[in-house]
Amino acid sequence: MVFADIIIDISVKSLDKTFQYRVPEELEGEVETGSLVLVPFGSGNRQLKGYVVNLTDKPKFDISRTKSIAGIEKQGVPAESHLLALAGWIKQNYGASMNDAIKAVMPVKREVRGQAGKTVFPLVDKKRLEELAMQFEVKHNTARARVLRCLLGLSGEMYYNGVDYNYITRELKCPKSVVDGLGQMGIIKTSATKKYRNPSSLWAGREEERHKLNEEQQYITSTVLSDYSDGIRKTYLIHGVTGSGKTEVYMNIIEGVLSYGKQVIVLIPEIALTFQTVNRFYSRFGERVSVIHSRLSAGERYDQFTRAKEGLVDIMIGPRSALFVPFKNLGLIVVDEEHETSYQSETPPKYHAREVAIQRAEMLGASVLLGSATPSLEAYYRAKKGIYRLFTLKKRAGGAHLPETHIVDLREEFKNKNYSVFSKKLTALIEERLKKHEQAVIFINRRGYAGFISCRQCGESIGCPHCSVSLKPHMHRGVVDRLRCHFCGYEIPVPGACPSCGSKYIGTFGIGTQQVEETAHKLFPGARILRMDADTTGGKEGHGKILSQFADGGADILIGTQMVVKGHDFPNVTLAGIIAADLSLNAGDYRAAERTYQLVAQAAGRAGRGDKKGEVVLQTYQPGHYSIVHAANQDYESFYEQEISVREMLQYPPVSNILGVLVFSVNEESASKLAAVIAEMAGQYQDVTVLGPSDAPVAKAKDIYRKMVYGKCMDYGTLCSVKDCIEAFKEQDTEYKDCGINFEFNIIR
Repeated sequence: MVFADIIIDISVKSLDKTFQYRVPEELEGEVETGSLVLVPFGSGNRQLKGYVVNLTDKPKFDISRTKSIAGIEKQGVPAESHLLALAGWIKQNYGASMNDAIKAVMPVKREVRGQAGKTVFPLVDKKRLEELAMQFEVKHNTARARVLRCLLGLSGEMYYNGVDYNYITRELKCPKSVVDGLGQMGIIKTSATKKYRNPSSLWAGREEERHKLNEEQQYITSTVLSDYSDGIRKTYLIHGVTGSGKTEVYMNIIEGVLSYGKQVIVLIPEIALTFQTVNRFYSRFGERVSVIHSRLSAGERYDQFTRAKEGLVDIMIGPRSALFVPFKNLGLIVVDEEHETSYQSETPPKYHAREVAIQRAEMLGASVLLGSATPSLEAYYRAKKGIYRLFTLKKRAGGAHLPETHIVDLREEFKNKNYSVFSKKLTALIEERLKKHEQAVIFINRRGYAGFISCRQCGESIGCPHCSVSLKPHMHRGVVDRLRCHFCGYEIPVPGACPSCGSKYIGTFGIGTQQVEETAHKLFPGARILRMDADTTGGKEGHGKILSQFADGGADILIGTQMVVKGHDFPNVTLAGIIAADLSLNAGDYRAAERTYQLVAQAAGRAGRGDKKGEVVLQTYQPGHYSIVHAANQDYESFYEQEISVREMLQYPPVSNILGVLVFSVNEESASKLAAVIAEMAGQYQDVTVLGPSDAPVAKAKDIYRKMVYGKCMDYGTLCSVKDCIEAFKEQDTEYKDCGINFEFNIIR
């Protein structure tokens, strides 16, 4: 007999354990680890879904009382056993249920019927095929002759590989009756073949010259591959200035790992980066490369995971979810731009892809390659401690130089009566680029038209009734005509008067990408301008179309949010303008200075990556802030030393660990009371410093009130005990049933 240990698909703590069921004989061989099955549950034998986490021949209970699996639920690609073990690690370290953790490692939730194809093959040898083709031509059976001539091909290769059925019926214009007739005559046969949807073909077609590695690049490549050949598996951090050729190093290391018959995952932080990344990898490694991201159709996503499981691809590229592709021979995980916040899951379990990548690699004996021009303090701190192997690329590839940076004090611009979002320096340099037929990238860390609409008489901003945020203005046909909440989607027309005091003096405050674009059109009427933000990149190919147009010289200026400054390489871009460099300094987060440095340094790094000199204009109200000064100089080491001293003084990560507990409820009073109880429980641990309770950064979202409690401690195990204590309390609690809790760890690994 075969028995299955199953996690029931209900997010209830009391059910967050395995239940054993017998696998009926008719399902043996079909039920496997990771399968989604139907089982009778409870005294009423209610049919529920569950995930198989283990198969065994040893029963845990009396066989006569062990229920049987009722059936298999068709789903996405079943998880490998080590992925379920990884889900267990995520549950333990990020405070989620096992059910939620399993769903995290199984990004493809359902099976999608594959596309069927047909191929036509000859049943006679080539000499006989030639004779038959000539006979049909003599008898003027031209359609039959066309089929046989096609099978013969110009050099005979078609004879061995067959011809696509649709090509014969559509391109050769041979009706189905002709193909069927040749089959009945025993000359050909038609075989059904499985066709996979392959989205990476969307980016194929651009040849890329193979670059010779410089001394720094070659040293990193040789060292990592030498370790690999010696059976040494490590986590490496490549800290390279923008344009230093990190991707070229990745590809050379990947090439070496593939030679051992291994497979590789390449994580990128943004869908926008798939355009150039896939192009480069496809030109080097061909059709053994695939891509996965949220803009693909359900069928495309299912097919990519199936191809990975069946060993039909060697390299999978994509954002966070690509980490869980079911490769059986995984040898390397690359985490590009490892500092990016998008690697942190925003929904339970709130895991960090970097940490999970390292754990999966340890489980499978694989290596991890982290890369960034602006590493996270966590990664750099560990590299400095010797936990990761640190490499540094100090020079730009191909002899390019770092751009010259101009810091513009916006307070001085205001004093000089320049009220435009473009400083005089930036305006002059853009005009110069337009004359030289060079390109410019303009970055602002906010999409849309403006920050918010406010009354100039009473000062009240127009907010969302369901969330504690301001409504954002949106433009239609050149006019700001509606306000929308970016959290819940609530939308109203722009009011003619203030809802609070009735004043007609209401207007927009702050700036956004639409306003910058509008101003640019007025200042540079002859310029070709593209805007790239969440509003302009909808659809599967939204990012690729804009980036392809810009790369091909179809625009002079590219204006956008963070997605325009992350990893793109445009040789003709010689100017980068940063409209409001210090916006992120006001985020009210201990990482504010770090994120400001990263954004500014990355944006500056877009200029001068080719043969031409680059310049950067950095506009700010805080020109003396250390994150701005060091980013302008591309001096990460000095920034790190200054920022880590602040973290050490305040005991923030990476020096210490932080556990964040989010309490949420439709009842604000209940949420506040439970948050206070949790703060008191955490405070009972001697080494834990408690912060809060307080409102979450977004205190209300979709009519749900949100409170935060933080606990800081050097010992990660102590914070795990705090988490376990809170979970145990909530499981037994009856007073706060209308409240939910989520955990978020910032840990030293």
